[in-house]
Amino acid sequence: MEKIIDIIKEYSEVSDYKISKVSTQSYELFFVHTSLETVRSTSTTDRTVTIYVDHDGKRGDSVFSVYASTTEEELRGKIELAIEKAKLVNNQSYTLPESETLDEEIYSNMSEYAPKDLAYEIAKACFAANEEQSGSINALEIFVNKISVRVVNSRGVDKQEHKYKAMVEAIPTWTENAESVELYECYNFSSFDFETVKAEIQGKMQEVKDRYFATKPAVNPTCPVVLNAPEIRELLWTLVSQLHYGTVHSHSNAFKKDDVLQTSDCDKLTVTLRGKIEGGSANALFDGDGVTLVDTKVIENGKVISYYGANRFAQYLGEKVTGNLPCIQLAKGSVSVAEMQSNPYFECVSMSGLQVDVYNDYIGGEVRLAYYFDGEKRVPLTGISISGKLSEALNHLNLSEETTTSNDYFGPKKALLGKISVI
Repeated sequence: MEKIIDIIKEYSEVSDYKISKVSTQSYELFFVHTSLETVRSTSTTDRTVTIYVDHDGKRGDSVFSVYASTTEEELRGKIELAIEKAKLVNNQSYTLPESETLDEEIYSNMSEYAPKDLAYEIAKACFAANEEQSGSINALEIFVNKISVRVVNSRGVDKQEHKYKAMVEAIPTWTENAESVELYECYNFSSFDFETVKAEIQGKMQEVKDRYFATKPAVNPTCPVVLNAPEIRELLWTLVSQLHYGTVHSHSNAFKKDDVLQTSDCDKLTVTLRGKIEGGSANALFDGDGVTLVDTKVIENGKVISYYGANRFAQYLGEKVTGNLPCIQLAKGSVSVAEMQSNPYFECVSMSGLQVDVYNDYIGGEVRLAYYFDGEKRVPLTGISISGKLSEALNHLNLSEETTTSNDYFGPKKALLGKISVI
């Protein structure tokens, strides 16, 4: 880091610089069925340098990577090329964050384990989730990571954070009569609990079994649609992306401050963007510019109340700098999951991806596995899609009282939406 800075300072045309360093120590297990095939321990470091050049009343920038093998001569060549590239960029002027230092660890109970022990505990939890003879986990990969992030710039910012993250990739499988069905599961978390991991994989084992027996309905159901946490997360991020300073600055935002997204008597959205949530996989103390993250409520009771975003576009708009916030929280709703499931419903369990188009007022997507409850029995379905108007779905919304964490999302486990068709 110091050598890079010393060489950059030799170039008078460089107005500012930023250096980012991400170091990852990883312990990894690779299983085929229940057989441990590979154990791997890695240590990697990624460094990127951003060069800023002020010219003709504008500010340009260019980014390049630096490797352990990069020589001083190569580094000088990269800097000189970055200067020339930055001169071709004509952004409105802005200043970098200034005079902040930090060196802190984001607490996780994973720090209480040796990486090897934690990886094996996660593996035991995953395999304990398979309780039926026809079920299996065809492949299982476990990654336990300790990540250190450092951002240094020419204006006195020098921040480091240290955090933990685990990832499980699994292929739950159900086999009968020489035929198999598989699902793919990618589960990220930053706080370990044996029963929580077991329950997550158990849910996928049940889903792959149900996918095996699922059929295409002869008649498409007509009832409210239930979304689970991963799809609620996708919906929310699509909505709040319209409130990012960059989107607002480019005049491409579909929503603006004081817009009312919900006008009916339903569970209103209250959405807060955060740096950290309990157990979240994207937790951070600062963003890629070294800006300290400031939790920001962007939607309250169905109404847009503020924007959020990074340093550069905040300055352009004259707004407070919140940083690029990585986590999203939705306030819990007014009904229990049991109440939600007491009447006929169509629950999307596995989707190819929820499609939300705010510009064309659309929500929908292909559903690979769903549960349909007709008031008496619950059956698995496949080969169907959902489609509807986003505005109508939001105005016929109920959220569960029960909450959960899903990657970078914390909020209701389920959402019940009306006015969506099953097709």
